[in-house]
Amino acid sequence: MKLAYCNEFNIDPKVYDFCESVENDLKARFEKIDKVAEFNQLKVISAMQKAKVSEAHLSGTTGYGYNDLGRDTLEEIYADIFKAEDALVRPQITCGTHALNVALASQLRPGDELLSPVGKPYDTMDEIIGIRESKGSLAEYGISYRQVDLLEDGSFDFDGIKAAINEKTKLVTIQRSKGYATRPTLSVEQIGELISFIKSIKPEVICMVDNCYGEFVEEIEPTEVGADMCVGSLIKNPGGGLAPCGGYIVGKKECIEQAAYRLTSPGLGKEVGASLTLNQSFYQGLFLAPTVVAGALKGAIFAANVYEKAGFKCRPTASEDRYDIIQNVELGSKEGLLAFCKGIQMAAPVDSFLTPEPWAMPGYDSDVIMAAGAFVQGSSIELSADGPLKEPYLVFFQGGLTWYHAKLGIMMSANEMFKAGLFNI
Repeated sequence: MKLAYCNEFNIDPKVYDFCESVENDLKARFEKIDKVAEFNQLKVISAMQKAKVSEAHLSGTTGYGYNDLGRDTLEEIYADIFKAEDALVRPQITCGTHALNVALASQLRPGDELLSPVGKPYDTMDEIIGIRESKGSLAEYGISYRQVDLLEDGSFDFDGIKAAINEKTKLVTIQRSKGYATRPTLSVEQIGELISFIKSIKPEVICMVDNCYGEFVEEIEPTEVGADMCVGSLIKNPGGGLAPCGGYIVGKKECIEQAAYRLTSPGLGKEVGASLTLNQSFYQGLFLAPTVVAGALKGAIFAANVYEKAGFKCRPTASEDRYDIIQNVELGSKEGLLAFCKGIQMAAPVDSFLTPEPWAMPGYDSDVIMAAGAFVQGSSIELSADGPLKEPYLVFFQGGLTWYHAKLGIMMSANEMFKAGLFNI
């Protein structure tokens, strides 16, 4: 095996031996991840069997998409898996950011206020909310925004949250994953505690969870602990690497109905929206998702242990429990960030011969470098790494459709860092 890594991928034997010793210490943790994947696999199969999925469901529709049996049954399955009343799972949802915009805009009206009790959301939310001026933002429609930052130790500021909730507070948005921040990712249990606290103050407030990167990491999802809506992207965890596009919103029936009217049109809602030829990919990707997520989780834990042992600061730390698939490594220099991403790109099955370059990516306030040789453009359940070119030069590593690919990617990144004199063994 060592010869394959060193001869085929030019990995320095010192880097290989270093990484192999790290992997040998992780076997018990990997077994626990496999048990969660097994539970979630059974959950998915059970939902599909209860819905009596047949070959007919794998076909699609065109045009208006009326009576799309595969689409409607898939939404029934998502609702079952997430223990929700209803679901909207559509290729017409272009990405996770779009899904969040649909969910927010469908529930909020002029004069309402949006509250984030976990600090500032992901950068691409800035223009949706109106934190950064943009056409069509919620702010343009007279919807105000308020946030309560987490405390220094990463815990909720319950006093601040209580003070922030007022007569205008209509919807609370809770981002599970950290995004381009250094705060901890939230567990489903923590999310449940936060929702329970918020509902005790104002029971009618809508609690929405941005679930991106978190699906199938645990045995339960946020809709099982009180979330009124849960939102995500199909080119992340639940698409299993096979969904070529799409997003989902699951939750209370009234919330999903409103979201469907926003996505399509008042009076049409869920009745329209052709699935074209995508149903098979959506079903099969969902079926594979628990094991794909398990591989990505192993990759994240492996990355933290490799880089922490080499002297880098990692979030989560090497020993922490995981609640999403993202690993953050503080590289400390532009050169380190470029070398890391170069190594990830070199490990890709697609476009491995390219060198990633920083660029002014829409929705971000600084140049961003992204490494991804993916079968689906922008699919962050596939092996990828990205980070903004600004201090402290954090890289965000995620994905790997298989554990073995994630392992190769981390080895290649460490190898490029080692060649640049930035990785100590």
